[in-house]
Amino acid sequence: MERIEFRTVEQELDVGRVFPTLVPYLNGVPWPDLVRKAELPFARGEGKPKLAGSYVGLPKDEVRWPSRHYLGNPVLSWFGDGDTVLLGCGCGDWGCWPFTAIVRVAEDTVTWSGYRTGHRDWDYRELREITFDRVQYEEALRATAR
Repeated sequence: MERIEFRTVEQELDVGRVFPTLVPYLNGVPWPDLVRKAELPFARGEGKPKLAGSYVGLPKDEVRWPSRHYLGNPVLSWFGDGDTVLLGCGCGDWGCWPFTAIVRVAEDTVTWSGYRTGHRDWDYRELREITFDRVQYEEALRATAR
């Protein structure tokens, strides 16, 4: 199983202000970096390589523990079909360029799958379905309350 962390990152948004965001890290690697790698061939194909992975974390105060956002009860959803926004746009409006997944919670695991962005029909198979140990996942979320 994969290991998840949710780190508070002060990110400078495109509008010039610094904002505390919550960024998922998968096995120590920032989730936006992994998404960028998957998106880069498609963005290059459109002649817009800078578009790949151009995400920031979500507003910490909206999604940190005790929010159930990352546990299948999203407070931020783009498609409205059970999707959870994992990353938002660098402009500061998460809905401008959202990156989403379906988050399924089982007794012992949490799984991310069905990745999408709100404005492109790109192939995210490279990211694959990711399964986390639920105890470790919830411990990582509880740490965001501090």
